Amino acid sequence: MTFRRMADRRPVETRVERDDGVVFEMRGAGGGADLPHDLVHALVEQQLRVPDGIWGCVADGVVWQSMRHVSGRQPPHAAERSARLKRERAAEIQQAEGLADLVRRLSVGAEVLPGEVAGAGHSSEQLRAAAAELARAGRRWAALDPGETWVVEWASRRGSRR
Repeated sequence: MTFRRMADRRPVETRVERDDGVVFEMRGAGGGADLPHDLVHALVEQQLRVPDGIWGCVADGVVWQSMRHVSGRQPPHAAERSARLKRERAAEIQQAEGLADLVRRLSVGAEVLPGEVAGAGHSSEQLRAAAAELARAGRRWAALDPGETWVVEWASRRGSRR
């Protein structure tokens, strides 16, 4: 995944290159100096080893509405596979959304209820370590000039890179 820092509040541009050679582009929330929502997901899901979150699903063939096919031959029945994975992993996807939001709030010192931490499925120490990493990532992102990129490699379940 290659996230391109845009000026001001313009949406972030992300290029997604899957292992199968299929390439997508997407525009996502965030922009300017704010850490993009999709990059937050990538970093939190990596840090906490969430295999079936947003980016694990993309690596496995899910295509979100925000993704536009650019190149590469999609496998047969790709749309059906994407829809099936979204249904099968709905609970995991929802949990990944909540987890990314929780870690983001922890990273900026926003109020977090004790029950949120207890119900997150990770220890308080793991969540706080992920929040510290996310805070560092936020500073790194803010230091990028418009047009610069941040590349994230996604590790597949088989140990290869996605």
